[in-house]
Amino acid sequence: MDYPNDQAPGAPVRSGIPEHGRVPKYYAVKAQIDRLIDELGEGSPIPTERDLSERFEVARETVRQALRELVLEGKLRRQGRGTVVAGPKLAQPLSLASYTEGVRRQGRTPGRALVTLDRFPCPDALAAETGLTRGEPVWHLERVLLADDERVGLESTYVAEARVPDLDTAFDPDSSFYAYLAERGIAFGDADERIETVLATPREALLIGTPPALPMLLIHRVSRDTAGRPLERVRTLYRGDRFSFTTHLSG
Repeated sequence: MDYPNDQAPGAPVRSGIPEHGRVPKYYAVKAQIDRLIDELGEGSPIPTERDLSERFEVARETVRQALRELVLEGKLRRQGRGTVVAGPKLAQPLSLASYTEGVRRQGRTPGRALVTLDRFPCPDALAAETGLTRGEPVWHLERVLLADDERVGLESTYVAEARVPDLDTAFDPDSSFYAYLAERGIAFGDADERIETVLATPREALLIGTPPALPMLLIHRVSRDTAGRPLERVRTLYRGDRFSFTTHLSG
């Protein structure tokens, strides 16, 4: 099999062309728009569907399908009634570092908007998953994640009230929860983490400000302190078009 000399290592093999050589028309248009995106800067508007259909001599529905995929991939984003070039995805490390640290390392300004902070008896399912005691008071902290004031995710944190009894009065919801724990001498030991692809519920899509059909990256994390005691259970939704995840592996 021959490969183009300029084939990027992370690109689809032979630009995603099937072995039988029959390229779907929308995909050919998508590839041409993708090249156009590379020529334009972040935030630049792309031509209208009508202009693109005339340029590539295809039906507007063909252009529309190509644009839909580029939006889902995070290369384009809707702005008002038009479409503009999106910025690079946020590369979040898979580690015990906080969301705040990961976003700041990429030159973006992290933020959070409080949705709810409430307290309730620990239910059976949460107790079984974390090792907390059934019925003990737990906090539920729900926040929208922001990057340069753009809504990019939704985070739910569950933690025993006994670990942070003053969470409702001493914690700034816009700040890092991990930094808050560190100030109280609570250190992370280890965590179990699971990632899956999901669609947001209608409520979650409304809070994040995305269409319900946009794929989301869902991370489940159960953390323990250095003594092995349960610390937190986190459920975080990240926009699939705005995030990728990185990790370092060693043998």
